Amino acid sequence: MRVLHVEGGAHLYGGALQLLYLLEGLAARGIDNHLACRRGCDLSERAKPFAEVHGMPMHGDLDVLMSGRLYRLIRRLQPDLVHLHSRIGADLMGGLAARLAGVPVLHTRRVDNPEPRWLVGLKYRLHDRVVAISEAIACVLRAAGLPEAKLRVVRSAVVAERFARPCRPGLIRERLGLPEDALLLGVVAQLIARKGHAVLLRALPALLAEQPRLQVLFFGQGPLAEALTHRVDAAGLGGRVHLVGFRDDLAELLPCLSLLVHPALMEGLGVSLLQAAAAGVAIVASRVGGIPEAVEEGVTGVLVPPGDALALEQALRALLADPAWRERLGQAGAERIRRDFSVDAMVEGNLRVYQELLAEALR
Repeated sequence: MRVLHVEGGAHLYGGALQLLYLLEGLAARGIDNHLACRRGCDLSERAKPFAEVHGMPMHGDLDVLMSGRLYRLIRRLQPDLVHLHSRIGADLMGGLAARLAGVPVLHTRRVDNPEPRWLVGLKYRLHDRVVAISEAIACVLRAAGLPEAKLRVVRSAVVAERFARPCRPGLIRERLGLPEDALLLGVVAQLIARKGHAVLLRALPALLAEQPRLQVLFFGQGPLAEALTHRVDAAGLGGRVHLVGFRDDLAELLPCLSLLVHPALMEGLGVSLLQAAAAGVAIVASRVGGIPEAVEEGVTGVLVPPGDALALEQALRALLADPAWRERLGQAGAERIRRDFSVDAMVEGNLRVYQELLAEALR
């Protein structure tokens, strides 16, 4: 089976990382993977052992010429099917290209923001299948009128073994310049409004006053980096709240966290939640989108209403004061990740959709 994957993102964030896992798993099963992506992007280098990479210009949703570039690539490669992995223009332009070339096409939907019914009816008509990464996203698509016959759910995954390691003594001082005995609260998310960093900043002053060892780490990058830095400094929190950027050593640092907090206002599922749970870290997150599928309330973490800074503060206070409770939640989370969110399950789920599409094409 030859599959052309299309990813329009520039960075190796959650969705692109899921694609990397998928490419590796499919290659191990004998699938001939090809990847169309932005020329020189992080994914293009990491994917080379598992796919033939075709770098090309990709300029986002308004790049109407992308459909022509993808059409010519499809005609040249003659894939059995096309798998679209992002929006950023790939969903619409890739769908058009595959349709024009007469090749079955599926699109993985990773976000839970609603779309107008007219757009859902128009855009997803191009796709033979739409794969949602959570039941919450599937519900959004159903509500917008996507036919059930086109919809499948294949949850995101995490390589649990990569995160299931003890925190190395001295690592926090060595890598981040913080005290070894610091109580670390981490946020792993793009620095964009819907991830809810502003909600957490409203909840922090009282907690930081009560917990002198507490240090807060914002992992990630994005357009709000400068605004968040100004807000932290204006609140006098610069010595306690640290924007540490995108980190390649996240798998080593996550096990050192006392808590992961994810105050998102919208979320499809939350790969960082799966990573933290795999590392045995207790979680406080918003009860929104697909997060309740990633965090089992009262078992692997605590969920609060989105945008409610007071509820977030109270939940964090309770967990920061109770190390034994954090330990129980973390252990339960690690067990659940190994059981329910394996990469093998994700790869097999996508492969079943491929086989279903190819069987339809033969009929």
